[in-house]
Amino acid sequence: MAKKEELDEETMALINWCIEVEGHLVAGGATQKQAQEHIEENVEWFTDMFYDELTPEQAAKEALA
Repeated sequence: MAKKEELDEETMALINWCIEVEGHLVAGGATQKQAQEHIEENVEWFTDMFYDELTPEQAAKEALA
């Protein structure tokens, strides 16, 4: 069995940020599945917004625009 890989703090911060974005997308009318798929399909765009220091709410607004 493969050893579990530890995620670094930056990767964990990005994952947690995406989880918050997902919540805002759902609050904006998307289903949880739609929100997850949208984030997965546009992961580079969301990663850029994370590094551009947008809040999860700002990123969700961009995605819903």
